Amino acid sequence: MAFTPLHDRVLVKRVESDEKTKGGLIIPDSAKEKPAEGEVVAVGEGARKDSGELIAPAVKAGDRVLFGKWSGTEVTLDGDELLIMKESDIMGIIG
Repeated sequence: MAFTPLHDRVLVKRVESDEKTKGGLIIPDSAKEKPAEGEVVAVGEGARKDSGELIAPAVKAGDRVLFGKWSGTEVTLDGDELLIMKESDIMGIIG
């Protein structure tokens, strides 16, 4: 994929959740919520301070992250559904 986010934006691919509950019930697609967990695909160079100094991003490609339910803008690139969001929309890295 030939896409690089600009500034402090991050390209994230959602990670699909389980199709069964802990009790063994199968959840139909229509009842599933979109997951708020994903894998970072690409990261921009970072934000800039007023002085022009670059602030390096805290995430990198390959990190598993949690983000807000309504975060990002959905896009389709090379047939994959992805999200473009600001780094500040990411709540944390799953380690």
